[in-house]
Amino acid sequence: MKSTTEIANRFREVILNGTWIANTNFKDQLENLDWKIAVSSIKNLNTIAVLAQHIHYYIKGLNEVFKGGTLDIKDKFSFDFPPIHSQEQWNVFLNRFWNDAEEFASLIEQMPDKKLDDVFVDAKYGTYKRNIEAMIEHSYYHLGQIVLIKKQITN
Repeated sequence: MKSTTEIANRFREVILNGTWIANTNFKDQLENLDWKIAVSSIKNLNTIAVLAQHIHYYIKGLNEVFKGGTLDIKDKFSFDFPPIHSQEQWNVFLNRFWNDAEEFASLIEQMPDKKLDDVFVDAKYGTYKRNIEAMIEHSYYHLGQIVLIKKQITN
């Protein structure tokens, strides 16, 4: 199996369909979640919705680079999202999240393995492999937060 296929599948595991590392994934945690729970606050923690949008922000931004575009995402904007006010808005976001996540994985699969060692946009960002692996690790980090917040709200 190609390295790009393996890393794409690792990404799919955390967002779309895996249970090996965390025994869950974003889709499992969010797909049937009531929007009111997703936007509920606990003290000064980010909401489930904000954490999901945060991960999606980076996925979408990296997709643009993978398609030959520029890196336009900025950490300082990675938590700035319009509020969600309905189940319909939440579902629309989730559909976009799943579609962009699958596109992310597909774009990785289409890369030749040697691309993983190429500089990502600028040498200060490291390689494509480093950035893709960081996206996976970052996603697991926030998935853990989502699981804990969800347990606090629903129990």
